Amino acid sequence: MTHVVVLHGGISAEREVSLASGQQCVAALREAGFEVTAIDVGPDLAATIAAIRASRPDVVFNALHGRFGEDGCIQGVLDWMGIPYTHSGLRASALAMDKVAAKAVFHAAGLPVPAHRLLEPEELEADDPLPRPYVVKPVNEGSSVGVHILRKGDNRRAEIAQGWRFGRTVLAEEFIPGRELTVGVLGDRALAVTDIIADAGEFYDYSSKYAEGGSRHVVPAAVHPTIREQAMEVALAAHRALGCRGATRADFRYDDTAGEPGRLVLLEVNTQPGLTPTSLLPEQAAHAGINFPALCAWMVEQARHGS
Repeated sequence: MTHVVVLHGGISAEREVSLASGQQCVAALREAGFEVTAIDVGPDLAATIAAIRASRPDVVFNALHGRFGEDGCIQGVLDWMGIPYTHSGLRASALAMDKVAAKAVFHAAGLPVPAHRLLEPEELEADDPLPRPYVVKPVNEGSSVGVHILRKGDNRRAEIAQGWRFGRTVLAEEFIPGRELTVGVLGDRALAVTDIIADAGEFYDYSSKYAEGGSRHVVPAAVHPTIREQAMEVALAAHRALGCRGATRADFRYDDTAGEPGRLVLLEVNTQPGLTPTSLLPEQAAHAGINFPALCAWMVEQARHGS
């Protein structure tokens, strides 16, 4: 019997999300017939390595989210240890987590990305970096942590800049009106297009993602056929451009405010898609006829180490 160690928790701002993902994955993997050991990853890396070694796994299921979990750090450790693991390798994980580097890759591949600018918090405090409305976000965080939309008349710019706690850089990005779409990818297959309707806030923020009733997911999305096809093609192209493997999820903004077919813009690729009860990838997999235990089993079957 294949022994799978599930890493969850971690030390990022997304720890609670990761714990929820991990618990669901542990149950699904056991249902799929695997021997499973769960490891709650904390700040002591040596203790995590020791726990992995003591468990002697055949495969590590990476259910970590955010920094140190999906940015290439734990991937490098597992590469060093020679243990196969789920999801993307070190290079693709690091590229995808760095939003500026990922945009450069997408632009080089001819994929549609929003206008953006990288700046320091002091520059944001001094002046608007882009015409309003625009979005400010951390370069290396996920789950919409630290994301703000600044519209005309909004006087929070200085407050946001002074309270910035996500390093010395701020990513400013043009705000794309319209709808939030997402596409899951499994290997060489784009699954579906989901329309995300945030009920808990003005955009698909942390609360909308993880709070019960925070958002509604419509799959398949009711969008123009041209946009549906484009979203599926771009998601797969972005997955390949970054060098991803296993499962990813591409997030888009779709501006249909002036009518269809409208403008589709790629925001980012998530190399560690959420696997919680409200997560998007499991919903898309189910829509494609893949139940959650089968999805987790597929991830284990695709596991390897190295790039």
